[in-house]
Amino acid sequence: MSQSAEPRVVTEPAWDLGEIVAELAGLRAISQRRRYRGRSLPELPSREAVAGIVDALVAALYPRHFGPAGLSEDSLDIYVADTIEQALRRLRREVGRELRLADLDGAAKPGEIEQQALTIAADFAHDLPRIRALLDSDIRAAFDGDPAAKSLDEVVFCYPGVAAMIRHRIAHRLYVLGVPMLARIVAEIAHAQTGIDIHPGATIGESFFIDHGTGVVIGETARIGKRVRLYQAVTLGAKRFETDEHGRIVKGGDRHPIIEDEVVIYAGATVLGRVTIGQGSSIGGGVWLTRDVPPNSVITQAKARHDAFEDGGGI
Repeated sequence: MSQSAEPRVVTEPAWDLGEIVAELAGLRAISQRRRYRGRSLPELPSREAVAGIVDALVAALYPRHFGPAGLSEDSLDIYVADTIEQALRRLRREVGRELRLADLDGAAKPGEIEQQALTIAADFAHDLPRIRALLDSDIRAAFDGDPAAKSLDEVVFCYPGVAAMIRHRIAHRLYVLGVPMLARIVAEIAHAQTGIDIHPGATIGESFFIDHGTGVVIGETARIGKRVRLYQAVTLGAKRFETDEHGRIVKGGDRHPIIEDEVVIYAGATVLGRVTIGQGSSIGGGVWLTRDVPPNSVITQAKARHDAFEDGGGI
């Protein structure tokens, strides 16, 4: 057998960190000049801080499930109040960072951004009971809609669709209140954790259930009614993107589907464009849909036909 070569011993670093760091600094400076137009560098929101805020809010919304073990009934409200207070203080700081980042021309008056951040955090705080009520309807829909569900507690602990919706309800309120970057960070945290990609701009009614969930995509301008159920790998996406005279994508515009109340969309279905799926309709698995569907429709894949023609078959 041949002997393997002896490993080469390197006693000095084979890289020049000074040169690497200098090149990275140069690239960073070019990028920053393009983005900030000569302004002093604003402080960016912290993804780590946002993740901590979300974890705290989830625990405050469902303290018996996601709070610390051993919470007594008497201590629940104290824990919830303290957790929300700390989360809102951190949220106010991150909101302020996003607002300063968005102030491209420096038009904000002294103290204006700080006051706006406080207002957004306060408005969000007052939305928390509404968020909890919507989530309770989602949890009940998951329990009622899945014969495998043994209890509501199991649904809260274990269902990825519920985990995604808890975070979407939080993200959507932040989006509506005017901090879309923080909202998107929350949405991408949920995406990474569950495999479910819901843009925070999507409006979703009560009693929404995503069964299994992996691969579901819901676009920014999607509008989903009440008591809607989706299965895994469903896409509610855009059919095409408008471009300007320079070929650049035009931002905004209603480009995702409207799903009316009590619609069921089965696994692998794709619905594209600003189409409306009428109330009470059922969209079968694997369907590709780019047109409106009237209420109470049942849409399935076309069935293959095998016709044999003998002696012309009457043609």
